[in-house]
Amino acid sequence: MSIAHAIQSIGFLTDFRESALVYPVVMSTHLTCIAVFGGMILMTDLRLLGVAMTDRSISEVVSKFRLWKRVGFCIMVTAGLLLASSEAEKYSPNPFFWAKLTFLALIGIHALIFRPLVYNNTAELDKSPAIPSRAKLAGALSLFLWFGVLTFGRLIGYYEGPGSPGNQGAKSAAAIALPASHRASVERYAVR
Repeated sequence: MSIAHAIQSIGFLTDFRESALVYPVVMSTHLTCIAVFGGMILMTDLRLLGVAMTDRSISEVVSKFRLWKRVGFCIMVTAGLLLASSEAEKYSPNPFFWAKLTFLALIGIHALIFRPLVYNNTAELDKSPAIPSRAKLAGALSLFLWFGVLTFGRLIGYYEGPGSPGNQGAKSAAAIALPASHRASVERYAVR
């Protein structure tokens, strides 16, 4: 038994995955958090770049959205962990899933580097005659990293690994069960 199978076989994760109501609600919550709180991240980053909300101070924009972004991030990650662990065998071979996790790890590194330099130092940024380059770099990198998370997160659903029904290399169950003499006839008339 693989680790992925063992994880998704945990009782409550099996119940969660097979629920006709709970799984879709958690998926919707995950996607809603991405949209709502991602919008707040977008506005913060655009303010750091000097593109949006320029009539407000950087301190005001960062502090106004900070609590909500943290709450949204926690809900989004919790929902994402539930979704991924309940279908661990499906996600574990998916390169887009691993790319999304890599981008999330890079966002953590981004936060460690830029929190003391930019996000916890907004009063100094507001005193500068022009937005400092470190703030613009933080905003631009944040946009890039979150765009990567969204892109790879969306691509997860399009991955067709070995053995997937849409994969050209996969054999149909009927072709495997038939004797070799009949396989050619079946494959000739198979829908492609």
